[in-house]
Amino acid sequence: MIGQHAYTVLIELARLCVWLLILSVLFVPLERLFSLNKQPVFRKAIALDLGYYFLGSVVPALVLSAPLGVVAWGAHRLMPGDVVAAIANLPIWLRAALAMVVGETGFYWGHRWTHEIPLLWRFHAIHHSATQLDFLVSSRAHPVDMVFTRLCGLIPLYVLGLAGPLGSSGSAIAVAVLLVGSVWGFFIHANLRWRFGPLEWLISSPAFHHWHHTLTGPVNHNYAPMLPWLDAVFGTLHLPRGQWPTQYGTDTPVAGSLAAQLVQPFAPPPEAPAAVPATVRQDARPV
Repeated sequence: MIGQHAYTVLIELARLCVWLLILSVLFVPLERLFSLNKQPVFRKAIALDLGYYFLGSVVPALVLSAPLGVVAWGAHRLMPGDVVAAIANLPIWLRAALAMVVGETGFYWGHRWTHEIPLLWRFHAIHHSATQLDFLVSSRAHPVDMVFTRLCGLIPLYVLGLAGPLGSSGSAIAVAVLLVGSVWGFFIHANLRWRFGPLEWLISSPAFHHWHHTLTGPVNHNYAPMLPWLDAVFGTLHLPRGQWPTQYGTDTPVAGSLAAQLVQPFAPPPEAPAAVPATVRQDARPV
């Protein structure tokens, strides 16, 4: 039993190493050729983000399986049969497209709540503590933060029957939504000066998400992982033409080490807790 468990852990570790190699081979050359900010590959806090990469790839999967299984079980019994049947009879491509929009909407609100609810912000502030952005910063997320946001995105899919662990096609759709979202998350955090012109309101670009990480400009904007038009619909879009943030980070104090960051959000807040940054300072760098 112990030997089998160790073998499973080693296989998972090897899988993560392979994915990290693929991501590095893809993004590191791009970030050198099309860099927005001049910074070394082994920039400040890269070891911290590597730790979150491995931690965040294992813990959420272990924690999410039970609650999502319960939600899927309950949804199939509480949802009207006609609704479940109608969704199940949709063409697979239409189900996948609808699942992407529903999942993205859930992720949008989950992400927004982590900024607007002080308790959730204590966990999410860790992600915003990065002062230099590249693809690996996408991994910097407390497990509680990551689990909460994923639940917000996946539960609506399971409730509507667009995805779920009870069927092979549903499982594939849920995996696809998470996989595409994860890969796109690495892209929008990348140190790339790419913009998409008129398509930027349809699909998120590095510029769109870099503004979400700004320290010196308007904050609490651009919550959608992939679909910026959701921010336009809900009034949180900020994407000025020809401008980029000049600084990244957060005014909220965040511990420096991985171990301390994992514990810090659970500690009692100080007497005057730092509010979610709300200052609007126009300090943008032109392209």
